Amino acid sequence: MNPWYREPWPWILMSGPAAVIVAGAITTWMAFATADGLVADDYYKRGLAINAVLGREQAAARLGIAAQFERSGDRVRVRLAGAAPDALFLQFAHATRAGHDLRLRLSPAGGGLYEAALPPLATGHWRLILEDPRGEWRVVKEGL
Repeated sequence: MNPWYREPWPWILMSGPAAVIVAGAITTWMAFATADGLVADDYYKRGLAINAVLGREQAAARLGIAAQFERSGDRVRVRLAGAAPDALFLQFAHATRAGHDLRLRLSPAGGGLYEAALPPLATGHWRLILEDPRGEWRVVKEGL
């Protein structure tokens, strides 16, 4: 008769729990090694600021400000109607990772068109936030 460690069945029966232990260790390592971009440290203050942000979006609607966004290669263009500031600020906000957010200054190109060079963007869902330099209004669009 063979010793137990030379039989296949004990090893087959132990392989399931061993795989679960390894998977649990990998999951634990991933949880501690990567930051959770969805949770904000100052969530209460951000919640209080929502009304001010909504007021700026309502101001854009009241002023009749509308924007059309387009991406052409390594450039981003915005056609603005209802206002003509000296410059605009366009923020690309990543849906899940704040570290990928990007803020650009758009320069006027004539005829209500503003543009700027656009560096490569990470994959994912983006929210575009267009603001005037004085922060009186803003226009928000999902995706590009």
